[in-house]
Amino acid sequence: MIRLDGGTFAMGSDRFYPEEAPVRQVRVDPFWIDETPVTNAEFARFVAETGHVTFAEIAPDPRDYPGMSPDMARAGSLVFEPTPGPVDLRSLAWWSFRFGADWRHPLGPGSSLDGLEDHPVVHVAHADAAAYARWAGKDLPTEAEFEFAARGGLKAADYAWGDEFEPDGRPQANYWQGPFPHGNSLADGWLRTSPVRSFAPNGHGLHDMIGNVWEWTEDWYGPPRIEQKRPGHCCVPANPRGATRAASMDRKGPSGKTPRKVLKGGSHLCAESYCRRYRPAARHPQPIDTTTSHVGFRCVVRGEP
Repeated sequence: MIRLDGGTFAMGSDRFYPEEAPVRQVRVDPFWIDETPVTNAEFARFVAETGHVTFAEIAPDPRDYPGMSPDMARAGSLVFEPTPGPVDLRSLAWWSFRFGADWRHPLGPGSSLDGLEDHPVVHVAHADAAAYARWAGKDLPTEAEFEFAARGGLKAADYAWGDEFEPDGRPQANYWQGPFPHGNSLADGWLRTSPVRSFAPNGHGLHDMIGNVWEWTEDWYGPPRIEQKRPGHCCVPANPRGATRAASMDRKGPSGKTPRKVLKGGSHLCAESYCRRYRPAARHPQPIDTTTSHVGFRCVVRGEP
């Protein structure tokens, strides 16, 4: 882990997506953060010691999902698959729910972790990440902690490495190059996840705070909470938290009762042509009962470990 002294920073962005605005001054206290996302090898040790069974390995109960066909009540997870050609980007046609896909079988039955030991673990729900953190004596980061760490000490830069997207034409993280979701040029060398130290660290010495996999945070998703200063109050909000669980509910879901947590950092599927969320300010809502092939996590320790 790497210790960060904390401090005040400009959180959010007014230059990209509306859910990131407005820019506001916040402060975080000192904390330690994992140098990389949790890897498959690290998660395997956790499972071996605890016997933990992940969300994706448990068949869903149709009673929890009104309208679900009994044929769908089988364990599995969402796996990305490039499309043969251009598609309507509102269709999400690149996602396939694969029975038998889980952290041990990232592409579904027949796949394995051979050669992926130092890649980020994926197909983990928020509860799985939280269970790992408890076992390790750690916590999941808040959205503010993650963004502070991802910025690497830079002031108001668009990207974790500065204001230029691809300095000298070279990708600085694992994200999608080319037309999404069918034409990845592989300029960064990877179609899916990459080993956690494949790219240079940011200014804090942290790897993969941007790209590779989205990462769970502890905050419920909602509009940025803007804490108004009281008259004569000198200080910026300290250690701000996200929305309430109730406010995070996805009203568009099948039951309208799916709470969502904030994901940060973007993933290998973020593309200039589709999802420019390979930035510290970017944020995304993820239902806590949904696992995918591009979401992982890392942990923090507040104060002294």
